[in-house]
Amino acid sequence: MGANEDQEMELEALRSIYEGDESFRELSPVSFQYRIGENGDPKAFLIEISWTETYPQTPPIISMNAFFNNTISSDVKQSILAKLQEAVEVHLGTAMTYTLFEYAKDNKEQFMENHHPVHSATSISNIISVETPNTAPSSKKKDKKEQLSKAQKRKLADKTDHKGELPRGWNWVDVVKHLSKTGSKDDE
Repeated sequence: MGANEDQEMELEALRSIYEGDESFRELSPVSFQYRIGENGDPKAFLIEISWTETYPQTPPIISMNAFFNNTISSDVKQSILAKLQEAVEVHLGTAMTYTLFEYAKDNKEQFMENHHPVHSATSISNIISVETPNTAPSSKKKDKKEQLSKAQKRKLADKTDHKGELPRGWNWVDVVKHLSKTGSKDDE
């Protein structure tokens, strides 16, 4: 069987296994998220697994970059990812998404033993400071709104009714004028 056939079979299996499970989310046919732990559990975390084109012969991409994980320190995230990567190497060549999610569920306490909630404000400010240089020039241009003069505002208000809407037919073409212009060219 080719990689695509394996992926299709695993996709069907995942959909049937996790049907109705609120912790599981299919982001796309090759990308999945699973919340390990209950909602409101301070030691809960989210794992995202994305398949490459040649998965399961090559390892999937495992990520913990979801906003849900902002309270988890990067050391704990790296530790969890390293342990999951070890499991990937053991199962390489076989369908492993379900196995990885179950492995994470079974070892949640061990994975999160060194977890001390990080204040999300620091995480968010770190993310913002990292992303700011890329978005700063474009955001300044978007913030600037076009300013209308008093005369322009008055003219706009005169055209609209009390609700600020333009009257029906304000942009209609005068049919007689239009036909007289186009008709005279046809007569020549």
